[in-house]
Amino acid sequence: MNKKTFIGFVVGIPLLVLILIIIILVNEPEPEGISRGAAYKSAALLLTDRGNCEKMLKDQKQEYFPEKEQNNWYVKYMNYLYIGGYLDPGIIPPKRETAEGFLTYQEAESLAEALVPGSGKKIHDGGKKQNTKIPAGEWWDLYEELRETLDKEGNIKELDVLLYGTPTNVKAASAWTAYTSRGNFQFEGISLDSYIDWELKLLVRNGEIIALKETVTDSITYKNVWLASGEGGTFRVYLGSVERTFPLEASLGQPEEFANNIADISLKRGNLQKVTMKKKKISGKVLAVKEDSIEVEGYGSLKLDKDFKVYRLYGQFEERSITDILVGYDIQDFVVAHGRICAALLVREFDAKSIRVLLMNTNFQSIFHSSVTLSAESGLALSYGEKVVNVPPKAEVIIDTTDERLKDGRIVAAPLEKGDSISVNSIRRSYGTPSYGGTVEIRKEGEGLLLINELYLEDYLTKVVPSEMPDSYEKEALKAQAVCARTYAFRQIQSNTYSKYGAHVDDSTRFQVYNNLPTASKTEEAVRETYGKLLFYDNNPIEAFYFSTSCGHTTDGSVWGGDPAQFPYLDGSLLQDSRGVLNLSTNSDFDEFIKKKDYPAYDSAYPMYRWETSVTNRQLEEEITEVGSILNITVTERGVGGIVKKLRIEGSDGIMTINGEGQVRAKLGNKYMTVTKLDGTMMKNFDSLPSAYIAIENQGVDDKNITTFHIYGGGFGHGVGMSQNGAQAMAKAGKNFEDILKFYYYGTEVREAEQSKE
Repeated sequence: MNKKTFIGFVVGIPLLVLILIIIILVNEPEPEGISRGAAYKSAALLLTDRGNCEKMLKDQKQEYFPEKEQNNWYVKYMNYLYIGGYLDPGIIPPKRETAEGFLTYQEAESLAEALVPGSGKKIHDGGKKQNTKIPAGEWWDLYEELRETLDKEGNIKELDVLLYGTPTNVKAASAWTAYTSRGNFQFEGISLDSYIDWELKLLVRNGEIIALKETVTDSITYKNVWLASGEGGTFRVYLGSVERTFPLEASLGQPEEFANNIADISLKRGNLQKVTMKKKKISGKVLAVKEDSIEVEGYGSLKLDKDFKVYRLYGQFEERSITDILVGYDIQDFVVAHGRICAALLVREFDAKSIRVLLMNTNFQSIFHSSVTLSAESGLALSYGEKVVNVPPKAEVIIDTTDERLKDGRIVAAPLEKGDSISVNSIRRSYGTPSYGGTVEIRKEGEGLLLINELYLEDYLTKVVPSEMPDSYEKEALKAQAVCARTYAFRQIQSNTYSKYGAHVDDSTRFQVYNNLPTASKTEEAVRETYGKLLFYDNNPIEAFYFSTSCGHTTDGSVWGGDPAQFPYLDGSLLQDSRGVLNLSTNSDFDEFIKKKDYPAYDSAYPMYRWETSVTNRQLEEEITEVGSILNITVTERGVGGIVKKLRIEGSDGIMTINGEGQVRAKLGNKYMTVTKLDGTMMKNFDSLPSAYIAIENQGVDDKNITTFHIYGGGFGHGVGMSQNGAQAMAKAGKNFEDILKFYYYGTEVREAEQSKE
C-alpha cells in the first residue's frame, strides 16, 4: 500500500462512520409523545376518580371550554385541573387544539410542580428542550414518581388483563368501553382497538384505564369459557358479557361437538389455535360454598380452578358470580377437570322450596357450639361418611368436637318417622327445649360445631311468624306477616350470607327470629293460606322490612344511608287511610307532632305509640367519650316522617356528629334508662332507645353540674315498611292481608314466585 492510499484509508474510514451516524440520526424515528388530554387525564386521576371529575364538570359555574366542545372526553379532566389550580387557562388554553396537541417538557414540568413541588426537577434542563414534546416514556417515568407521593392509599391499580373487545368488535357497546377478563373499563383517550385478544398490563382507577403500561403477549388462552353453536362453520364463545364468533377449521372438530360445553380456547394474534373441551360434569346438592372450594353432596369438598366461572344457562345466558351458587339446592351442575371445579352451570331457576338455618346457642350468643345433644320421639337416623346408624326412640346422642363420626366433616340427623321433629337438648329457647322439623346437620369448624336445620320454607315460616308476631293477632295481620316473612326469607336465601357454613340465615334477630316461641294453629293457617305468595315490585321480590309500632308515620329507604330511589315502595307515609305525608323536617314541626299523644293513626292505641324518657350527660358519657363533658344535643337532620338521621353532640372538648337511626338509638340509650309508655307503664333494662323518632329538650344544669335531657319519642323499631301493630289495627278494622301489604309497600303486588318474570 503506497503512502497516498494509506492516508486516504485512514481519513476515509472515520468519515464513513460519521456519515453513517448522521444517516442513522436523521432517519431514527422520533420518540412517541403523549397528548395533553391523555396526560392531564392521568394527572387528574392521581387526585380523584372519573366520577368526581364528571360531578365537578356538572356542578361548576365557570365554563372553560367552548360550548361546542363540552362533550369531548378530556374536558372533565382538564376542568378539574383548572378549578384546582393545577393548570392555568391563560397558559394552557381550554380548547380542542390544546388537548389534542403533544405535551411539552415545560408543560410537564409545570404540571408536576403544581402536583408535587420539587418533582419537576427530574426533567428540567435549563430551557434547552422546554418547548419540544416530551416522549411518552419520560412522562410515565415522571408519573410513577408522582403516583408514589399522591396515591399512598393505592387507589390506582396495575392489572394484568385479557382484552376481549372494544366498540370495534362488540355490537351495541358503549363508547370507550373495554371488555376484559377483569371486568369492563372505560379507556377514554387511549388506543386499545388493535390489542383485542392480547394480554395487557393496565393502570386503572375505579373503572377508568389511565394507561396501557405494557403489551404482554399476543398468544393467549381464554379459560373455562362457554361455547355455543354458530352458523356456517362457526361457533360462539361467551367472554364475560361479550359474545364472539370464531371460524372453525375442520382439523379442530365440528361446530356441533363444541356447542353447550366449557372449554379453553387458545389464540395467536386473534386466530384460533386450539380448543380444549371440558365435558365431565357432576351434580348434587350444594352443602357449602367457600372462597376456594365448593362442597357437593356425594362428592365432598372440591377445590376451585384459578379461572373458575359461573354461568346462568336458563333464560338469558349470563355470566354470574360465586355468590349465585345457592347452598341447599341442586339447581346447578359443575364442570370438573383435573380434580378441580372449572365452572358452575346454573341450570334451573331458584324456587325457594327449602331453607337452611344456623341454630345459635342459648341466648343467641354464638353460631358455634362446644357440644350438641339430640333426640327424637321416634328415634334418629345418623348419617356420616357412608354409614347410617339408627338411634333408639327418645335416646340422646351427644356429639362434641372430638367425635370420630365427624372425621368426614359432618353428621346429618333425621327422625326415623316422617313428621317427627328433632329436639336439640343442648340449647334453650324462651319456651324451653326447642325441636325442629326436617333434618339437623352438625358440621365441624375450627371455632366449634355448627348446627344447621334444613327444612321446607313453608314449615320454617310456621315457626317464624309466631316468633315475630303474637298468634293472638287477627288472622289477616298474621297473613300479612307471613307474606313479609316469606319475601324476606326468599331474598335472604339468594343473598348467601352464610354460604361458607352451608346455611342461608341464622335464627336470631339478625334475620328473622325462628322457633323462639311455639307455633299455633292460627299461625300455621296464616302460612298455609298464603302459600308461596311474595311481594313484588317491578317483577322483583322486595325488601319486606317490618317493625313493631309506628309513631304515626313511617320513613323511607334512606334511613340507613342508601338511595331511596332503590326502594320506591318504601316511601314513608302517615298511618291513616289517606296515606298522606307530613313535612316534619324541622325540629319545631316534629316537636309539635310527637308531643300530641292522641294524633290519629292506625296504631295510636298501642302503648309504644308515644313514650318519654330522661337521660343525663354523665350517663351518656359512658358511651360517648369523644367530646368530654356533654353540654348539648341537637337534631341537625331529619328524614321522612321526622326520624333523626343526624345528631350534633357538643362537649367541653369538641363536637361530634352521630349518623343514622341505629347509631342514634344506641348512643342515646343506656342501661339506666326508664321509658314511660303511653299507658303510663314503665319499661326498664332496655339499653337502646325504642326508636329514632325523637325530640330532645335540654332541661339545664343542676347544682352538681349534671345536665338532664328529656326525650319525647314515638314508635318501636326502625320505622321502615310495615308496622305490625298498625297491621293488627287495620285487620281489626276489616282490611285483608293484601290491603295491608299494599298500604305499607306502595305500588307492590302479591303473587306466587312462579309467576315472577326475569
